[in-house]
Amino acid sequence: MECMTDRNDTLFDAARAVIPGGVNSPVRAYGSVGGTPRFLASAKGARVTDAAGREYVDLVASWGPALLGHAHPEVVAAVQDAATRGLSFGAPTEGEVELARLIADRVRVGDARPVEHVRLVSTGTEATMTAIRLARGATGRDLLVKFAGHYHGHSDGLLAAAGSGVATLALPGSAGVPAPIAAQTLVIDYNDLDALAAVFAEHGDRIAAVIVEAASANMGVVAPLPGFNTLIADTAHAHGALMILDEVLTGFRVHPAGFWGLQQQEGESYLPDIITFGKVVGGGMPLAALGGRAEIMDLLAPVGPVYQAGTLSGNPLSVAAGLATLRLATPEAYATVDASASRLADALQSALTDAGVEHAVPRAGNLFGVAFRARAPKDYAQAQAQESFRYAPFFHAMREQGVALPPSVFEAWFLTAAHGEEELAAVEAALPAAAVAAASATA
Repeated sequence: MECMTDRNDTLFDAARAVIPGGVNSPVRAYGSVGGTPRFLASAKGARVTDAAGREYVDLVASWGPALLGHAHPEVVAAVQDAATRGLSFGAPTEGEVELARLIADRVRVGDARPVEHVRLVSTGTEATMTAIRLARGATGRDLLVKFAGHYHGHSDGLLAAAGSGVATLALPGSAGVPAPIAAQTLVIDYNDLDALAAVFAEHGDRIAAVIVEAASANMGVVAPLPGFNTLIADTAHAHGALMILDEVLTGFRVHPAGFWGLQQQEGESYLPDIITFGKVVGGGMPLAALGGRAEIMDLLAPVGPVYQAGTLSGNPLSVAAGLATLRLATPEAYATVDASASRLADALQSALTDAGVEHAVPRAGNLFGVAFRARAPKDYAQAQAQESFRYAPFFHAMREQGVALPPSVFEAWFLTAAHGEEELAAVEAALPAAAVAAASATA
């Protein structure tokens, strides 16, 4: 009889024979933590089960989409019902109209309403790529400003690395990205007011847009400094540029109106020109979206000159999952996720403190993570300057105790509305041993 890990090892060997690296998205390969990836066979509520039959309390939640928990019965039923009527049409459906209206209706606080029209696409990468093309079409400009450490998908212009100075055109951040394309992107430090001012002072009349994660969650959780997102909007608009707010990860996860809504509730006041959505908006199915003011969005084909198309855009199964998820994402669901996130963030803080591990537990709404440094990072350089070697033993100690964490220190932890007392207590019980493993780690 195979031991628990053998089935995963066997599958990983088979996968590497036919799939580059054995995975279809790099972080799944466990490159930063080592060991064999868990091949998941099923998921239900707050738990996942791997190919060897071992069950874990899940703190990945499909990297965010499973806000309600895995395989929520009403979401599954909606997808099953949609499937009986056809898997794909390549034609408009009533569900697309309902989902676009629901997105626009949710993203408002008081009289502030940044989303009037919505275009449905299939992936977050497609949403941000389209948003950038739309911004360039709207402004007639070419340059894009992004922040170091922010991830907006893998289109060429976004895989750009910082040049040698604040206002220097970027260099390719990946093989296969032509230098002239990377040079259309300006990469500056996050949460750096002076860098933002400098890049606009140098290139302001050539900048089409600034793209920013509403709250960074791809270099660990790094929240914007108070007023920083407002400053981005004000600076961009003062120079005739647009602000693209990337809520592919945060949208509808941290607040009914996304991180933008949470910030409005907390007293900030700014209006992004384009917002991108993914993950929760599709309820775990392949679906993403971008939305903004009608005058900007209507520059998209077929009414405008900016071309975008997709055979599977607005896929009826994905739309059904998105509609069901957003309708079930009630204030009560958010309150449950918020409370669970606070409880586990506090438990993580206590366990690492008791073990004598230098750390911070950065938060942005109900997103949190761990940074092995004395203070929470404010930018990419600070996120990199941590004792990240401590995460691998911490990760494996948690996994051995039946808790699945993201396989990278630079990712957020995700709670769901399905995490109950039993699951939360299991995570709390696992943390002290994992903290001791982190304390014992050496570089």
